[in-house]
Amino acid sequence: MIKQLVEKSRSVRRFHEECPVTKEQLAQLVDLGRMSPCGGNKQYIKYVTVCTPEKNAQVFDCVAWAGYYKDWDGPMEGERPAGYIIILRDRLIYPSVTVDEGIAAQSIFLGATDMGLGGCMMMNCDRKKLMNYLELDESRYAVSMVIALGVPKETVVMNEIQNDDVVYWRDENEVHHVPKRTLQEVLVKQE
Repeated sequence: MIKQLVEKSRSVRRFHEECPVTKEQLAQLVDLGRMSPCGGNKQYIKYVTVCTPEKNAQVFDCVAWAGYYKDWDGPMEGERPAGYIIILRDRLIYPSVTVDEGIAAQSIFLGATDMGLGGCMMMNCDRKKLMNYLELDESRYAVSMVIALGVPKETVVMNEIQNDDVVYWRDENEVHHVPKRTLQEVLVKQE
């Protein structure tokens, strides 16, 4: 079951924007992040959820989409996320970025997939502008990551890497292909 969930949990960059993501769904996903392991049990990760058209537009304005698609500025109107979870670090509890943000994000991502949602984790964003839009105290909080969420409008498939090329791509049918190394290649040693 977990393997199928992980296989299905791919980065999605185009959504059925007209299909809402509710505050309740976002709170359920944040709860998964909250319950995730955290080094030293510091629990310094905080969250902001957004699912209104006005706030969605503000967050969308702050994120960068698909680094390998040089001529694509992200999803067009009607294909944008219906909600976002912004992962914050509470600097008063812990000042530095750790792997804990990624652990919480993966829990959220898997939960979203289980709900029938797709998402995209983005660390490339205009943090200062986003903090301003969200009206957050920069002396206390720092943006770690933005997770875009919605009902997927694209198909994403994994392919075996060819010629060591890790660049994802879209085919003529707009299917998003993600090259992955084989298990034999990444499993260095078994004793």
